[in-house]
Amino acid sequence: MRRILLAFVLLMTASSAAYSQLLSTDVAFPTDASIIVITVDATKGNQGLLNHTASDVYVHTGVITNLSSSPTNWRYVKFNQDFNSPNAALQATPHPTDANKWQFTITNIRAYYGVPANETILRVSILFRSGNGQKKQANIDGSDMYIKVYAANELAVKFTSPAMQPTFNPIPEPLTVGTPPFSVPVTAVASKNVNLSVTFNGSSIASANAVQTVSGTANVTTTCEQQLIAVADDNGTIKRDTFNFFVPQASNPTGARPAGRKDGITFEDNNTKAVFILYAPLKTKVSLVGDFNNWQQTCSGQMKKDGDYFWTEVTGLTPGTAYRFQYIVDDAIRIADPYSELVLDPNNDQYIQASTYPNMPQYPTGKTTGGIVGVITPGETAYNWTSNSYVRPDKRDLMIYELLVRDFGALHSWQMLKDTLNYIKNLGFNAVQLMPINEFDGNESWGYNPMYFFAPDKYYGSKNALKAFIDQAHSLGIAVIQDIAFNHATGQSPLAAMWWNAAANQTAANNPYFYETAQHPFNVFHDFNHNVEPTKYHVARFIRHWLTEYRIDGFRWDLSKGFTNNFTTDVTAWNLYSQDRINIWQRYYDSMQVVSPGSYCILEHLGNDDEEAELAKRGMMLWGIMNYQFAQNTKGYSSGADITRAFWKNRNNWNTTTFNDKPYLITYAESHDEQRIMFENINSGNTANAAHNVKDTTIGLYRTEAMAAVLMGLPGPKMIWQFGELGYDYDINFNGRTGNKPIRWDYFQQVRRKRLYQVFSAMAKLRNQFKNTFRTPDLALGTSLGSNLVKTIVVDHADLKYVVVANFDVVQQTPTVTFPANGTFYDYTNGGTITVSGNQQAITLQPGEYKVYLNQNISGGVVTNVRDVLASKADFSLSVYPNPVRGTATVKYELPKSGKVSVQLINMQGQVLVSKNMGFQLKGFQLFELDRNSIAGTPLKAGQYVLQVRVDNLVRYEKVMVQQ
Repeated sequence: MRRILLAFVLLMTASSAAYSQLLSTDVAFPTDASIIVITVDATKGNQGLLNHTASDVYVHTGVITNLSSSPTNWRYVKFNQDFNSPNAALQATPHPTDANKWQFTITNIRAYYGVPANETILRVSILFRSGNGQKKQANIDGSDMYIKVYAANELAVKFTSPAMQPTFNPIPEPLTVGTPPFSVPVTAVASKNVNLSVTFNGSSIASANAVQTVSGTANVTTTCEQQLIAVADDNGTIKRDTFNFFVPQASNPTGARPAGRKDGITFEDNNTKAVFILYAPLKTKVSLVGDFNNWQQTCSGQMKKDGDYFWTEVTGLTPGTAYRFQYIVDDAIRIADPYSELVLDPNNDQYIQASTYPNMPQYPTGKTTGGIVGVITPGETAYNWTSNSYVRPDKRDLMIYELLVRDFGALHSWQMLKDTLNYIKNLGFNAVQLMPINEFDGNESWGYNPMYFFAPDKYYGSKNALKAFIDQAHSLGIAVIQDIAFNHATGQSPLAAMWWNAAANQTAANNPYFYETAQHPFNVFHDFNHNVEPTKYHVARFIRHWLTEYRIDGFRWDLSKGFTNNFTTDVTAWNLYSQDRINIWQRYYDSMQVVSPGSYCILEHLGNDDEEAELAKRGMMLWGIMNYQFAQNTKGYSSGADITRAFWKNRNNWNTTTFNDKPYLITYAESHDEQRIMFENINSGNTANAAHNVKDTTIGLYRTEAMAAVLMGLPGPKMIWQFGELGYDYDINFNGRTGNKPIRWDYFQQVRRKRLYQVFSAMAKLRNQFKNTFRTPDLALGTSLGSNLVKTIVVDHADLKYVVVANFDVVQQTPTVTFPANGTFYDYTNGGTITVSGNQQAITLQPGEYKVYLNQNISGGVVTNVRDVLASKADFSLSVYPNPVRGTATVKYELPKSGKVSVQLINMQGQVLVSKNMGFQLKGFQLFELDRNSIAGTPLKAGQYVLQVRVDNLVRYEKVMVQQ
């Protein structure tokens, strides 16, 4: 976490030592042929090397030339590639008298960097680092330091006192001021002997002829804007250097803020005026700076104080023009408005590609001394929504696809995600849940380090690109759910930064939004206090903003159990029923429903059943983690394999009639937070049966199909994690838990993985077609979800009766399955039928095998049997004689290998009419007789059939014609 606490005006003392610079050179105006000694002062800037006692300080340096594309495009760089073995030639020398200063000498700038003669050197760029690279001495905001390179004999002038910070375009070093009257020592230098003069607020304070240096004193008698100008006159050739500084008034002016305006920014007068209102209790002064006042502090820019609020108006704005701005709070803290919808980051924006965010506003380098910058665009063209007839899915029917934009596509953009929506649509899922997308620290993140809650993070693209993605999702009937971390915020949040305890590096005791000490043991960063009105108001504004401006369908609230004021470090105590916490969530849920009726309020609560049941009874939805239990099944271990709690009515306090129409438990086997099922299978699966080794990827995938059938076969909302439908098998801790993960779209081209996708898709299609069935309040007789590795789901519904049975053991099992009715049931995912009588049926299942039986013949469920390898006639001969068949025929086949053989007769609708296990047969010729009158129990009708002969996973097919 970065903390940036800045002072922005000048310390005025009589001592010239006060103006020691962060970066200085022994040559005031170096040329490309100069020998220069560069000195860095670690008491200045970001103080990255302050009190660093070791001598292991090295430079990272290069040049900016006329061929550089930007100030960060260093050329001819000299850098320690390996900090374990740093380059001695880049080592800085400790200053002989000052322990916080280091020096580095460059002999002939052009020759040192090896810059061709036809390339113009504009600046030397430099940073100082500790030997291991962990400490970096730079400008206050962490940006690069620069030394301007002048042309030979160039006329130039600059101030050496007051001191300047070596940004690309130099700005004053941050110091503090006193109260007028006081004096400011001033020194200006020129590159040659000239007539040199200095004025202060228009009056001369120093002048001399044919000199290179003049000094004087600026006597400050008033507050507000001050200006120093140095003029070098070389026989009529004039050069100037201007130094503006600001002396604030003792306190802000006061005045009632405009009535009816909310906190944040409101545009008026046909978008030519902006009203800025900042809630800042306990603060004494706030100034507004930005593009509209050339980033200069002015008395007119000091915001009026109205109790706990500060406000001002900016007029003369041009509609459609972007303006960058900051608040300067108590002369020390620079922030953007907490309600900013676009913010700029000096450290991370440079790494965002133009293809992701075209025409992104640039950070005002050289105009501010650091911190996050806000952007407003009065009169911005509104996004034209096209999905106005969209109706969001009923929350009882949700099938959620959770994803992280960064790890879902290499372009990590909203456009990329929009382009892949058909993949999710074809999968059959009706909701996308995005990991946090509001502005967070850094770029590549899971997003649970939020700072500005109203601004989409630019790493994924512009806000209109986000709206276009949501618009397209809605046009496909897909809801968009936003994961939001409002349990906490980082120190870069303005709500934290304005009231900060720098000594303890945490929020201060008087912070109106945050606890000083986290209230629960799982907190990260800084813990919001959801019992105080400022936080409640901010969250309510957040809810309205995203549900209306972006038409988000709902929120998944991260760490919702943390919204508590009952301090404890004990997890068990933290889990206990809390009416205060329920009251907090009732308020936020009500806020959502007022703004957008039916919007989803999903809580990652993971608390005790009684509290979760109470929240569900009120309409909220709960995350139902079942990762460990499902993994135990797919791995083939009975310990911990009980998945009873995957069905909401099997949980304590949920098993009442109140919950008959409230299946508000979102059950999942994987989320962003859990180890991947396939990683578990191939790393710790059961190997007791050598012929069914769960660690084998093909077998592990097949067993995950069984899990998909069971998970999706259970009534109630469901969720899967990205690429789980393809058996994603990378460790959650690959590249660090929150680090980038490999993006494996190629998995979709692998037949065995695509079969898993097809199982998820088939089950999703069934759920979409029979919504009422999968909202059913009770499971029927014969359901078995306990620790036995054979799992059975039985549903008896008027619309659809079905049975899912899966063998998670590593050996064959033959369970007796209770069906909800007698008669014909159809094998939904494999094809074929069974006839049930007496409501019970013994079903033999191989290890990992599963069946989905329906009392209706629903098309679209049969999936590819990827275990089959098709053999050619040359490798595996198969013949039927006579063919066409009128009575009996001889089937002759030559096995290319010994193995388990089975035979199936399949009609042209894909139904398996006959399935016969031939046992283990030896390589070579085999025969059996096919009798059309008895093979299927009843005479075969005239028509075309397919005969399948399989030896292990090697398969041959032969067409069979039956005639009258």
